[in-house]
Amino acid sequence: MSEPSDAAADAAEPSLKEQIAAYQREFQDLDPQVEQVVSALQRLNRRMNVAYGRQTATLGLSNAEWEVLKALVVSGAPYQLGPGELAKRLGLTPAAMTHRIDRMASEGLVTRERDEANRVRVIVELTDEGREKWLEAMRLASVFEEDLLQDLSSEERQLLGQVLTRLLRRVEDAQPDADGRLSDLD
Repeated sequence: MSEPSDAAADAAEPSLKEQIAAYQREFQDLDPQVEQVVSALQRLNRRMNVAYGRQTATLGLSNAEWEVLKALVVSGAPYQLGPGELAKRLGLTPAAMTHRIDRMASEGLVTRERDEANRVRVIVELTDEGREKWLEAMRLASVFEEDLLQDLSSEERQLLGQVLTRLLRRVEDAQPDADGRLSDLD
């Protein structure tokens, strides 16, 4: 096997320690403990998204489709939501949601029908095939997640979950619209 080229080595992401040192060099007021936590969370999130994307791709799903299936399952039986509610939950524009629903309906993962009680309203519903894809993705994800946390004791997992939930609440309280698109960032 050949050695990586200098260009490839130069393109590699610096270690967290190197990144924090560079930040401190440029911004002396930086708290390295805070930066280590935040940078590690950002990298972990990015790498987990890549791993999940690889898993869903083996099932013929994109991460975007997985998010729709997940939102419908979380809504509970009969696994139905309107396109506007889906868009809001996923932080998408209505146009982006429509495109996603069109693609998923053509793949048999969801149906889109007019609400019989209100003909103006459209209902997106999870199909049996969509639910089966969701279950397959969950099986793959649970193996990955167990492997990810294998070195943590039950107590450490519980504590980590509590700490991360506190951080999530702080962001949600400070940025109540952070779950969806921010109009100033669209």
